[in-house]
Amino acid sequence: MPSDSPRPPGDSAAIEALTRPSKTRLKQASHELQALGEALVELPAQRVDALPLPETLLEAIREWRRTRSHEGRRRQMQYIGRLMRTVDAEPIRQAVADMQLGRAQDSLALHEAERWRAELIASDDAATRWIAAHPGADAQQLRSLVRGARKDASGAPDKRNGRAYRELFQFIRQEGADG
Repeated sequence: MPSDSPRPPGDSAAIEALTRPSKTRLKQASHELQALGEALVELPAQRVDALPLPETLLEAIREWRRTRSHEGRRRQMQYIGRLMRTVDAEPIRQAVADMQLGRAQDSLALHEAERWRAELIASDDAATRWIAAHPGADAQQLRSLVRGARKDASGAPDKRNGRAYRELFQFIRQEGADG
């Protein structure tokens, strides 16, 4: 069959059907955008306002925040998901990822401070390691806080919420962030 002969009319419909996304793929994309919309409404208002979003989407988010009923919020979230189809999702994905990364880093810093506090209370060698790792830290204040925290812990081992125990934690967080 020569290549310059006209195609039967049914061919273009078949080619179009093969090139457009499937119904399943369209639904998956819609669900992904709705999930992104759910993450978007959880961002602080000032971060949302800083994003390049159309006014209709911003107003829909504000309305979601004002809505109190479960069903109303669910329907508003569907509307937000529908509006999300018309915007560039990359800046939104980046803002959500940045926020989640920030929370993860904060959580890691807290865990690290808790670990240091436990080590400092348990061992004298830990103070030497802390001072070596954080040369700008006030060694005298650290040792004083450790002594106080040990005294708090020895008085009531199961109740570790004495003032020195908390102050040691704050000192570690402060010096760890600075150093």
